[in-house]
Amino acid sequence: MARLFRWFGDFKRNRNRGQNGGSNAQPSGRATGPCKSRSSTSPSPQTTVAAPASSSRRFDCKARWSKKYDVCICHAEADVIYVQDLVAYLELGPHSLRCFLQLRDLVPGGAICTELCQAVQQSHCWVLVISPAFIKDPWCGYQMQQALSESPKANGRVIPVRMQLERKDYPLELRFVFGIDVGMETEKGFQKIKRAILLYLEELCRKDGEEHQHADTESRTATASNTADLSGPC
Repeated sequence: MARLFRWFGDFKRNRNRGQNGGSNAQPSGRATGPCKSRSSTSPSPQTTVAAPASSSRRFDCKARWSKKYDVCICHAEADVIYVQDLVAYLELGPHSLRCFLQLRDLVPGGAICTELCQAVQQSHCWVLVISPAFIKDPWCGYQMQQALSESPKANGRVIPVRMQLERKDYPLELRFVFGIDVGMETEKGFQKIKRAILLYLEELCRKDGEEHQHADTESRTATASNTADLSGPC
C-alpha cells in the first residue's frame, strides 16, 4: 500500500512539472520573428511611361483644314492605274492625306475647266505626274498652269513627278523646280512623294502656330495695357 501511495505521488509531481514546462514552450507551428506580409514580397508596380505624342499632331492646324484637300493629283488618263495606287498609299494612316483624284472626285455634269480649277484652288499641294501622256494632254497643261499661277514661287507646293520621261522633254516651266524621278521603283517613289507633301504641311502648321502665338501675345499685351489705363488716376 505504501508503495502504491509513493508511486501515485511521483506520478502527480511529474504531471505538474510537464504542465508547467509546456506553458513556457512556444508552439512549433508559429514563427518566433515578425511575419512578413505577402505584399512586401510582391514586385513593385511598374512605372507607366507616357506614350509619345503622335507625330500627326504636327500636321493638325487650322491652316491645313482651311482647304478641302491636302494634295491634288494632276495626271493623264493613261497613267490612271499608277495614280490610283499612289492615292491609295497616300490616304493610308496615320496621316491619311486628303487627295483629289479626278476619276473619283470630279462632279458629274460640271464643266471640266471649272472643276479642275477648283480642285487646284482647294488643295495645298499639287503632284504633277509628268509622263509622255501628260505632255500631250491639254487638260494636264491647263492644271499645271493653274498650279503655277497659284504658287509661282518654288515653296514646295508644286511637286513634279517625272515618270518614264527624258529630261529633254521636261516642261520648260518646271526646269527650275526640284522634282522626283520615280523610275521603276514604285514604292520608293510613293514614299518620296508622301514625304514631300508632309514636309510642306509641317511647315504650314509651324507657321500657323507661330502666327497664332504672336496674335495671342499681342492680345494679352493690349488687354494688360487697357487694364492699366483703367486702374490709373481719374
